[in-house]
Amino acid sequence: MKKLFSSIVSIALPVIMLAQGWPADYGGVMLQAFYWDSFKDSKWTVLEKQADELARSFDLVWIPQSAYCGGQSMGYDDLYWFTNYGSSFGTEAQLRSMISTFKSKGIGTIADVVINHRKTINDWVTFPAETYKGVTYQLLPTDICRNDDGGNTLTWARQNGKEISQNNDTGEDWGGMRDLDHMSQNVQTNVLAYLDFLLNDLGYTGFRYDMVKGYNARYTGMYNATVKPQFSVGECWDSSSTIAGWIANTSAGEGANDKIQSAAFDFQFRYTVRNAANNGDWGRLAATNDGSWPLVSNMPDGGSVAYLQDNAYRRYAVTFIENHDTERRSNAEQDPLKVDTLAANAYLLAMPGTPCVFLKHWQAYKHEIAAMIDVRKAVGITNTSTYGVSTAKKEYYLGWTKGNNGRLVVMTGDTKATTPNKNNWTEVLSGYHYKYFLERTMETAWVDKASGEYKDAFKARLTAVSKTDNVQLVYTTNGTNPTASSTKVTSGTVIDIKENMTLKVGMLIDGAVKGIVTREYTFEGGSSRPPFEPYDINIYVKDPGWQNLSFWCWVEGSDNLCDHKSWPGDAILDNGILQVAGKRKVIKDATFYYKTYTVKDYDYEIMFIFSDAGNPQTVNLGPFDKDVYLELDEKQADGKYTAKDVTKIYGTDAISDVTIDRKVVSTQYIDVAGHVSTSPFNGVNIVLKHHADGSVSTTKIIN
Repeated sequence: MKKLFSSIVSIALPVIMLAQGWPADYGGVMLQAFYWDSFKDSKWTVLEKQADELARSFDLVWIPQSAYCGGQSMGYDDLYWFTNYGSSFGTEAQLRSMISTFKSKGIGTIADVVINHRKTINDWVTFPAETYKGVTYQLLPTDICRNDDGGNTLTWARQNGKEISQNNDTGEDWGGMRDLDHMSQNVQTNVLAYLDFLLNDLGYTGFRYDMVKGYNARYTGMYNATVKPQFSVGECWDSSSTIAGWIANTSAGEGANDKIQSAAFDFQFRYTVRNAANNGDWGRLAATNDGSWPLVSNMPDGGSVAYLQDNAYRRYAVTFIENHDTERRSNAEQDPLKVDTLAANAYLLAMPGTPCVFLKHWQAYKHEIAAMIDVRKAVGITNTSTYGVSTAKKEYYLGWTKGNNGRLVVMTGDTKATTPNKNNWTEVLSGYHYKYFLERTMETAWVDKASGEYKDAFKARLTAVSKTDNVQLVYTTNGTNPTASSTKVTSGTVIDIKENMTLKVGMLIDGAVKGIVTREYTFEGGSSRPPFEPYDINIYVKDPGWQNLSFWCWVEGSDNLCDHKSWPGDAILDNGILQVAGKRKVIKDATFYYKTYTVKDYDYEIMFIFSDAGNPQTVNLGPFDKDVYLELDEKQADGKYTAKDVTKIYGTDAISDVTIDRKVVSTQYIDVAGHVSTSPFNGVNIVLKHHADGSVSTTKIIN
């Protein structure tokens, strides 16, 4: 859930050793497997089918709150805790199957735990009663904070003869639902039973606690100290000093024994990366450029828990660059990363802390992100790794991280501006505005394309990372280990991957093969599709009678927003005047406005919103990957219009049926601009002959 972060206040934090809540020296990577309204992509059955693919890169998968909330919901209006697990994402059986499958593949499932507040039934203060293992659990009106909803709950309770808690909220108030009094023994009993159910019955590995600023951190500490999840991360949406303070204060809970009990999301890490990318100022990634360690007090944009010099706190930083609250949603900006998604992820995955990748980024760039994770894990970067800044300028950032197996240099921004010393570093991965370099002492072969399923043929670069110069590489494609007699190539050689194979590459040094890496590539049907040839489509909208008409489009899972600079997008009509961005066509006496777009790959599907200069507007329409004719339809309660597909009435197929010539009752001519007449135009004409039997034949003439 979204909460505003407050101004930064520097505080001194104690070093608390032997802490719980998140493993030390942890090298895993987490996936947030949902975004806002991801009811299709985050279904339990859909995610379970991806288990093998996800297991190659991710150790933890965080999923939405999984119980029924009274209707379609992302789970933040939680209603049931023990029963009724038929949620917007699937049934209880499907949930259990997914968690079990993930576990068998080495993936831990993280539950989204919403216990700051809870939804009621029937009236303002009544919660459902649920029986689990013979015990009935129910929160009572007296479990609601006295100052809930700014005092409105207390007023309602008094007017209706109800009693609520005598205790005020121990954190921030939120009026959306009833804030729970965590001082209440009954609340604690219900929460502890609920968390135990999630861990030991459903099989979750750990928790993501929602809106933890809504109640004192010591209660998270007490809950975790009691039920002992392997992983716990809190959404403390605030400045770094507040986040670190919350982490420290989880040690104050009953049974915590002065040991930290939870990690937290590193919001300032996210803001730092977002601001650097959105502003094209990569110097924002570090306050210094002399290789010294940035501290929270001198980091730009408020610093970051992951940047804290004290490893005891860096251990508890779960880093990220986008989530369901900050992403771009349709035409609503929220707080998004707007550009350089790949460069931002490259930085995220090269840094200490436990990185959490956003589902939309994974969907759009899974092969690139998987390759980054391959590098991270090969280097052995963990949540307590050390790092430094080599150069931080507006044009580019260059920094290093030391893992258990060597060091990685990450570069973002203008990657042509400079190159690390080739005597010490070898480039292994590159893309738009990012590069990775490995320390030559790592002594390993490398392939820049990650294992996985591909749809199209691609090229893979084979690289030798070695302190020995001019090392030859040897490789096989049948899964056997390469030998000195296997195919030999020089470092930097690019090979074509067109069919299923297990590629193994090693370095040939002094007659011995060393540093072998393996990649498994599969294609649908066993081989790649032919290279994609881009093609154009036209999106037609029947004149809605608006003085202004704008097209806003985007490609799902991509940074490409059809080159729009800002909402509402391309103006087609401005005060009734046709703009350069659009074209007009008349078909069957109906006027259509249209634009041409290029489909760039097999999975390129374009979404649209049409508006009258922003308001009113349509709902999200699409995706489209071929010509379509649309007519605005019903206006919804929220003021947005739906649209119906009228391609069969006005599209090419509707006028292209060629029939044998029968008695002609009328003839029409259509020129290339779509004008219709009963006499030929100069130039190219489509001739429509209307026959007595109702059929239409078409021919093409040049007049």
